[in-house]
Amino acid sequence: MKNKEEPSAHSRRGNPLVQVDLYFPDNVGTETTGSPSRPGDTAATRVEQPALSNSPESLMQHVVADANFEAAWKNVKRNRGAPGPDGITIAEFPDWFRPRWQSIRQQLLDGTYRPDPVRRKTIDKPDGGKRLLGIPNIVDRLIQQAIVQILTPVFDPQFSDSSHGFRPKRSAHGAAKQVRRTVRRGYRFVADFDLSKFFDRVQHDVLMSRVARRVRDKRLLQLIGRYLRAGVMVEGVLQPTDLGTPQGGPLSPILSNILLDDLDKELERRGLPFVRYADDFAVFAKSPRAAERIMRSVGRYVAKKLRLVVNEEKSRVLACTEFEFLGFSFPNSRANINVAVKSILRFKQRVREITGRSRGISMDRRLGELRRYVRGWMGYFGIASQLKLFDKLDQWIRRRIRMCYWKQWKRPKRRREMLIRLGVPRRQAIRHARSRKGHWRMAKTIASNVGLTNKWLQEEGLLSLKTLWAQLAPLRRTA
Repeated sequence: MKNKEEPSAHSRRGNPLVQVDLYFPDNVGTETTGSPSRPGDTAATRVEQPALSNSPESLMQHVVADANFEAAWKNVKRNRGAPGPDGITIAEFPDWFRPRWQSIRQQLLDGTYRPDPVRRKTIDKPDGGKRLLGIPNIVDRLIQQAIVQILTPVFDPQFSDSSHGFRPKRSAHGAAKQVRRTVRRGYRFVADFDLSKFFDRVQHDVLMSRVARRVRDKRLLQLIGRYLRAGVMVEGVLQPTDLGTPQGGPLSPILSNILLDDLDKELERRGLPFVRYADDFAVFAKSPRAAERIMRSVGRYVAKKLRLVVNEEKSRVLACTEFEFLGFSFPNSRANINVAVKSILRFKQRVREITGRSRGISMDRRLGELRRYVRGWMGYFGIASQLKLFDKLDQWIRRRIRMCYWKQWKRPKRRREMLIRLGVPRRQAIRHARSRKGHWRMAKTIASNVGLTNKWLQEEGLLSLKTLWAQLAPLRRTA
């Protein structure tokens, strides 16, 4: 059977007899528990980087190494995600990929591999706009992740200490702490920059020239360029991508850091204190006039050297007490890290959606959704020193949950029985069960608070923000 045709890299049918060296552990990618995920803690930051040779001309050999692909698969599977245009899911992918691995590997080494277009996905932005994502096929997601794991030890050591986005052992918490340190040094004004549609407007020649400074493997450079130009499928129609690095694949974050590293180095050369997280960056000054000058000069540099567009409407100079960065605010002269007002409003809106009375779901499911959201939210905002805020939010959430129980019990007889079972005196339980007051009002009555106590709600599975805040004390240590 030596003359059997080897399955192509993009065919969904393969020869099951073909053996491959790449191994996919069955227990990889299962949902894990532990500390909440933090922004910037990407797959590239979690995997142990393989040792590289000193020759940047042979990086593709490291990319296609079996150990590197196995590590990449662990991260892709852990991150899960939706299928790309080919419709292959994470669960289906191993069986699809095994018979094709040697063919794909050889194409990568020969420089003949061609990525498929990405799938367009539009999501809402917090400010009301739309963010355009490009979802690659899982095979391209895997290859991109393998590339990221090789490029990270090549580029990351040269990045600025003031860059915190999508880097190993760095996060938005580090960026917020750096803002606090900078303000405490006397820099009370900030030039807050907004790059207009950054990921959609990156010019490929400008980006690739910066990648080529440290990567001389022509096969790898060619492959990265093909990913940038792979195109996007919009409602079944292929559209070219002559600009931008589509968000949604593992490669986009490190490419954005490579491009914006020139900006970091320029700000360091000028001696300007700044902080950057991906395409969000701010430069600090000791006076409003100095901040205005920075806004003009840095804006010119970004336009001329990086060929990017500064959003004039959203970019502004302001006092640090009015400055919001990555969902945090710094409202006083000590620059204590607080949760920004907009972040609180988004939190309450999401909790309202989860605890909406009209949702026909069980309380167990409702509390499960709330636990996951609250734990993740506190994992990010637990760095804020606002115990009183979290206490107030706890009280508000408990009232929302009591309201849900009151709605679920529905009929007076059921309400009376449940209140009595929870320890409310019979006469009081009857009076409240017959009340015609609204659910929100009844959630604050003596009967509800006596019966549906804080301890009982905790036993039912309700998490306390204050308790989580206390557990996350290490996050608030000054870096």
